[in-house]
Amino acid sequence: MKKILVLTWLLVFVLGISVAFAEIKNPDTYVYLHIGEPDTLDSGYAYDNASGEVLTYVYENLISYDGVNLQKFIPVLSTEVPTAENGLIKDNGTTYLFPIREGVKFHNGNELTPEDVEYSFERNILFDPANGPQWMIIEALFNFQTLDDLVADKVGTPLTDMVDENGNLINPDDANKLIEFYQQVIDPVIEVQDGSVVFRLVRPFAPFLYILPKHAYWSNIFDKETCVEWGCWDGNADGWWKYYNVKKESSPLYDKANGTGPFKFTEWDRTQQKVTLDRFDGYWGEKAKIAQIIDWGIDEWGTRRAMLEAGDADQIYMPAQYLDQVKDLDDIKIESGKRITVTAFHFNWTVDKTSDFLGSGALDGNGIPADFFSDIHCRRAFSYAFDYDTMIQEVLLGYGERPPSVIPSGMLGYNPDLPMFEFDLAKAEEEFKKAWDGKVWENGFKLTLLYNTGNDARQTACEMFKENIESLNPKFKIDVQGVQWPNYLDAYKSGKLPAFVIGWIADYPDPHNFIFTYFHSSGVYGGPQGEAYINFAQENLNPIIEAAISETDATKRQNMYEEIQKIAYENVLGLTFYQEIALFPMKTWVQGWEFNPIQSGEANYNGVYKAE
Repeated sequence: MKKILVLTWLLVFVLGISVAFAEIKNPDTYVYLHIGEPDTLDSGYAYDNASGEVLTYVYENLISYDGVNLQKFIPVLSTEVPTAENGLIKDNGTTYLFPIREGVKFHNGNELTPEDVEYSFERNILFDPANGPQWMIIEALFNFQTLDDLVADKVGTPLTDMVDENGNLINPDDANKLIEFYQQVIDPVIEVQDGSVVFRLVRPFAPFLYILPKHAYWSNIFDKETCVEWGCWDGNADGWWKYYNVKKESSPLYDKANGTGPFKFTEWDRTQQKVTLDRFDGYWGEKAKIAQIIDWGIDEWGTRRAMLEAGDADQIYMPAQYLDQVKDLDDIKIESGKRITVTAFHFNWTVDKTSDFLGSGALDGNGIPADFFSDIHCRRAFSYAFDYDTMIQEVLLGYGERPPSVIPSGMLGYNPDLPMFEFDLAKAEEEFKKAWDGKVWENGFKLTLLYNTGNDARQTACEMFKENIESLNPKFKIDVQGVQWPNYLDAYKSGKLPAFVIGWIADYPDPHNFIFTYFHSSGVYGGPQGEAYINFAQENLNPIIEAAISETDATKRQNMYEEIQKIAYENVLGLTFYQEIALFPMKTWVQGWEFNPIQSGEANYNGVYKAE
């Protein structure tokens, strides 16, 4: 079944190719235009595509997928991929050994060592930024989802009760407890053994290798010496807590990078949302074919299109709705592929009261209370007020499909026959009249929906809510605002958005990565849905989500994931808009471009080049 699935994901087809070639501009520089900019260059914090598409080519990982084959790994900084057959997975799947490659240089000339690997994982675990990616590593190694919970279990007190927001101990007497925690819990789990690094899991975790390969930038390998020099954790047990959950811009790695990858970081021009990478001529493997990469966020569609047409860009991000403006241009080809991704809309049941998006903060016609969406009738009304088919057929031009819930088609747990809401404004009106004992309909409301600028599909989705819902009652008001991508991420992570539309591309090809992310109380999208949602998830969803990842019988897992999605439907936890087939316009001189259903970004920088 998985082989069939992979073949489906790997379906890449060319929509149209012009055979005429123009003179190649800047033949040794590849310019990719998209929207937004990286949220950060810290691989321990980053958890978004804009960051990942840069980090993936500056840093490297222990292993990689074998091209677009998501069922096979090849070694990178490890010289072998651990298997039971080669003896590098043992102790019933709880011990993994990675022999570390010799002769690999970081961009500053330092040599990679096994200690760098140990440091990289330990540093990120101890960092564990809120709503960041480290839950995957912590879950795999310790069977917890956050460092805070792990400390609470081992020490008896949550870490957040022991340190303040600046990392200072509230009670200095706790220092010894936390030193012992590192020495007895963290340090023994990842250790250097001769020339290898050993990971010791508390129990078998089948997807472990899938959270380590290239494109999994949270598993990038740092240069310990450089990190310490720049101000990161110094590797000592005493004082590690000062580096826990450091704010994004306070991380020493926020705007600096020193990896072993095929490109070295040169510049991040924040005023232009432009990142420049230059080929690393000291790279240990096959050198990149292109000398320079310009990874440039230009939110305005017309500018991206014009630069592509003029040959000033080699590839651009294009929402499907603009296909007709590009497909007949000279010297342009458009490739496409079905990525392992969904775009969904979720509600915040308890918005942070400092939010600027609540209006008056009361149900008086000029705002909403912070717990507006804790009423299921509000959530259900919104669910009936979205025109799903029009979104796919007229905005995506048919390049997408609608999964019933957050599991993409073809993946274990997917079932097209699961219940889902349909567009029905009459039912939306009925639900609004029931909400808050009739006060919503009587008093009206006003709220704000945000989208990240340049993402025209998400903007359109928000505007569809606005048009449909405001048509029901003149007292209903929805403002739609665009903000820069990093600001959007900050707003949703801090729980200040009443609701949010956001996509998710698989970290690894397993339903747990979608189900946990959206529905678990510690999930990246689950946590920002507010305290009331967290309480609901802890009681109704967390146990079955955690049981499902531990289940080895595929049939039982299928049933468990279907049950989770039914609970999500019955309680209206969110709306899945679509699973998109992405379109990739580029100049015909682009060679070596490959589609990968799981990669961050839309170009394989280490393989592309320009030639007629």
